[in-house]
Amino acid sequence: MIELKSHLAGNWTPGYGKPTTLVNPATEAELAKVGGGETDFAAARAYARDIGGPGLRAMTFKQRGEMLKATSRALHQKRDALLDCAIESGGVTRSDAKFDVDGAIGTLAFYGELGEKIGDVKMLDDGEPFQLARSPRLFGAHARVSRLGVAVHVNAFNFPAWGLAEKAACALLAGMPVISKPATSTALLSFRIMELLVGEKILPEGALSFVAGSTGNLLELLDGQDVLAFTGSSSTGATLRGGKSVVAHNVRVNVEADSLNAAVLGPDVDASSDTFNLFVSDVVRDMTQKTGQKCTAIRRVYVPKDRVAIVIDALKERLALVKVGDPAKEETTMGPVATAQQLRDVRAGIDKLATCARVVLGGSAPVSDKGFFVAPTLLVGENPKPSDPVHNHEVFGPCATVMPYENPDDAARLVRAGGGGLVSSVYSDDRDFIQSVVLGIAPSHGRVTIGSAKIAGQAVPPGTVMPSLIHGGPGRAGGGEELGGERGLAFYMHRVALQGDRALLEALLGKR
Repeated sequence: MIELKSHLAGNWTPGYGKPTTLVNPATEAELAKVGGGETDFAAARAYARDIGGPGLRAMTFKQRGEMLKATSRALHQKRDALLDCAIESGGVTRSDAKFDVDGAIGTLAFYGELGEKIGDVKMLDDGEPFQLARSPRLFGAHARVSRLGVAVHVNAFNFPAWGLAEKAACALLAGMPVISKPATSTALLSFRIMELLVGEKILPEGALSFVAGSTGNLLELLDGQDVLAFTGSSSTGATLRGGKSVVAHNVRVNVEADSLNAAVLGPDVDASSDTFNLFVSDVVRDMTQKTGQKCTAIRRVYVPKDRVAIVIDALKERLALVKVGDPAKEETTMGPVATAQQLRDVRAGIDKLATCARVVLGGSAPVSDKGFFVAPTLLVGENPKPSDPVHNHEVFGPCATVMPYENPDDAARLVRAGGGGLVSSVYSDDRDFIQSVVLGIAPSHGRVTIGSAKIAGQAVPPGTVMPSLIHGGPGRAGGGEELGGERGLAFYMHRVALQGDRALLEALLGKR
């Protein structure tokens, strides 16, 4: 059995904490062991800060961009092996494995290109320099500089490749060394990626560290130059935000948490239209891709009252084609959830939603004796109220609820009842309807997607996170913000005001 190790202070060491055995979610066969070792996290943090940090800050943005592009190429060269690992350790189909691994490769490449575009500078300008006084030489400017600490990344179980890469790409390009801690249950893929990067020696020494198992006292060691980025449950996010060291030293924290994402179908959309087909395709894809284990998956589906039956029939017809089973088999289109606990949580969540909605497909009943399988589950809530569980409890699996709305304002009100989300989508060709709903839900979301006939053939599904667009959301979604191109670097950099001779400032900012 494989032993997953940490890579800290330049060395491989046993994972920290109580030993855990990882299994194949489809067969429950044992795959790897994590934990059981001791770790000096103070030394690990100091190594990343004092060795990795200076090494990265000595490089320009362009050089760090070249480093990220080389990292992307290294992962691409081992893509097939990483896909096989994702299927075995994550219980995902090959298509879903590609979604994760290719997302990691693409995000690293995107930020590599961004670094090249920013150029041979070591600080970012934050707006044009401006004259401070009568003298035409005395100018002021705002700039962003690399922070001097470490970026600790605590990632979720559902994207062991993409989750690691999207956070690391921003931090490394910004000049901050990273200590990455994947969720233990699916850490085998993250570990394989770390093994690959250490072996290739692409990154400066100490630039990327890896924690297998528990983080121990690492978070207690952070200070005001460090940052903490977390993806996971809102309850854990709240605990991390309230940590003694985080509060005492004003550690910058970014949280991506729960999200009851919604899809709204406009009353103008005919069932035979391209817009309707896009809507149904997106809902089914988000319900079943990664077995619904995506923070961006559609959980709530709002349709005009007179379209509920039509939408239910269309979704049931598509979902009936989904073949649940061992993802190692070619005919399988949806695998199991990631862990036994996840299966228990999903089944309990479906039962909870059934107190305010009616199951019309699937349900919480067991699907098999072996493996962590659950059927695609569709519910309908005839009379939705903001206080219903469907508006405050996320079932992190292949489950969605269809509900009616009266008018655009009612649709926006119901979407907002989710308490803040990462992404919601509107499907319509009526500009007035789109404007009304978008204005009603945009303040509650990090991203809003608009599906219409003109882009139906080229639309990117709402559940796909784009490195060029921000990822995060207010309220229940954690209040954080990641990615978004150059915006993603801001979390890892310090904004400072500069004042002095105009020519000198412009030279520092790479403007001459």
